[in-house]
Amino acid sequence: MSGTAGLAYAPKGLIGVLTPQANTTVEPEFAILMPPGYGMIAARLTSDKPGIDARLIDYVAAIERKLGEFANAPVGAFAFACTGASYLIGPEREAETVADISARHGIPFITAADAIADALAALGANRIAIVSPYHDSLHASALEYWAARGFATAQVARITGADAAFHPIYALGAAASAEGLGRLDTGALDAVVMLGTGLPSLPAILSASGGPVPVLSSNLCLMWRSLLAVDGGAPDRDSLAPWLAGTGWGARLKAQMAG
Repeated sequence: MSGTAGLAYAPKGLIGVLTPQANTTVEPEFAILMPPGYGMIAARLTSDKPGIDARLIDYVAAIERKLGEFANAPVGAFAFACTGASYLIGPEREAETVADISARHGIPFITAADAIADALAALGANRIAIVSPYHDSLHASALEYWAARGFATAQVARITGADAAFHPIYALGAAASAEGLGRLDTGALDAVVMLGTGLPSLPAILSASGGPVPVLSSNLCLMWRSLLAVDGGAPDRDSLAPWLAGTGWGARLKAQMAG
């Protein structure tokens, strides 16, 4: 599907975004990343489970019900803005879920983890470093996931938030991303991946643009891949390059941060 004629604020295409219930980063970063002419509508993934891992599994089970909240809105792609869930269910079940939902709705269903993998493939990147905001069990699952997808994690920078914060990841500031990135030796890397859709990472990515190693994040890759799905474009190096350079969104980020 390409274009949504009749939508005043999204004439080029509309994305339906699924985001975890307390995530305060996805919509603001998507608003900064999204080029003029496109739009998004969002539904919240919810769970009453007390533990993060259990909630992430719940989110997967709730996907179909949550997509129903979009009703007959002319959505051109669904964006699943939750990387942690992919790590817990693993690549095989993730692929089955993506294929099933895409076929049933006739609309591309893009996960954040798949979008990262597509970006790494477009760059020809194999040897990567990750900046991880996760607790121990989810961090271990993330490492297993990327190994199963064929990527070699050569370095890891873990960042953590305050225990008293409303959420251990969502309450992290952009400075935490920059600090984690600064601890990496990028000399022998193909790419750096900043994990987690709840981790504010755009300022760090913009600061690193033009450097020797591409720096990716869950939200940047998901926006890139979702708009390609709307437009029918190819996920290749040429389509990814402007996103890594901050073309367009860099100016919007600076304006947002300036208040």
